[in-house]
Amino acid sequence: MQPYAPNRTQVTEFVMVGFTGVQETRVLFFLLFLTMYLFTLLENLAIILVVCLDHRLQRPMYFFLTHLSCLEILYTSVTVPKMLAGFIGADGGKTISYAGCLSQLFIFTFLGATECFLLAAMAYDRYVAICMPLRYGALVSWGTCVRLAAACWLMGFLTPVLPIYLMSQLIFCGPNVVDHFFCDASPLLALSCSDVTLKETADFLVSLAVLLVSSTVIAVSYGNIVWMLLHMRSATERRKAFSTCAAHLTVVSIFYGTLFFMYVRTKVASSINFNKVISVFYSIVTPMLNPLIYSLRNKEVKGALVRTFSLKCWKKQ
Repeated sequence: MQPYAPNRTQVTEFVMVGFTGVQETRVLFFLLFLTMYLFTLLENLAIILVVCLDHRLQRPMYFFLTHLSCLEILYTSVTVPKMLAGFIGADGGKTISYAGCLSQLFIFTFLGATECFLLAAMAYDRYVAICMPLRYGALVSWGTCVRLAAACWLMGFLTPVLPIYLMSQLIFCGPNVVDHFFCDASPLLALSCSDVTLKETADFLVSLAVLLVSSTVIAVSYGNIVWMLLHMRSATERRKAFSTCAAHLTVVSIFYGTLFFMYVRTKVASSINFNKVISVFYSIVTPMLNPLIYSLRNKEVKGALVRTFSLKCWKKQ
């Protein structure tokens, strides 16, 4: 933090450094990330389409899956287009206004928190389906699903309100170079001329609350599922029950593993370039992998994809 001087000019825009040292291969990186971005969009749009069109998938688990796919599309679209513009040197590709930077940070945090809560809701759905199958229709009705999804989006939206408000109260008087490919909190705080102690404390407490609440729901849900699986006499029943939540458990492990590794690590292990690599993983790679995990590990989704996109199916329509 630099001492604030009243006669210094307030920063009105930031310059995104992006990935340094890749000038000779920037076209290759541009094509790589563009391919990943387009693939992510196509995968998630396909998931949304098949769930909406196939009546066999009109169930709560796939209702939540469509929300997850919407989140993945928005999640990557917040950061990747701007990053791609920086690679090819498009006009304004590396610059972002002060308001635009805070907006990007708000939306990115909002979507990330919403995904945490949504994964928790999906874990609860699997817990009821496996541990209380006779009461599933009453406990996870369509009305309950809509309310749970709405609550996830609302809590996700409220999550960054205080952190972004505190960020907007900080003074940025220069330099204005953000050593990242999007407006993340840490590189922005490093540029502030004012005291960031309160902002850092609020960020830590809000992130900890979101991670603890959502991960506790997931841990309790899967703890009960594992206990139920251990008490099933039939190996066939155990495999069938586990297969219904294997994809979700894989997605949860990747998503939360990356988040905890990113935000709950020691300062000794952190570096700017390492942070960028981890950020690429949870903001680009993970949204691309999730639809593959759900489609490859789920026979119903694979069957729906074949039925929806087969030429025979379209000819009949």
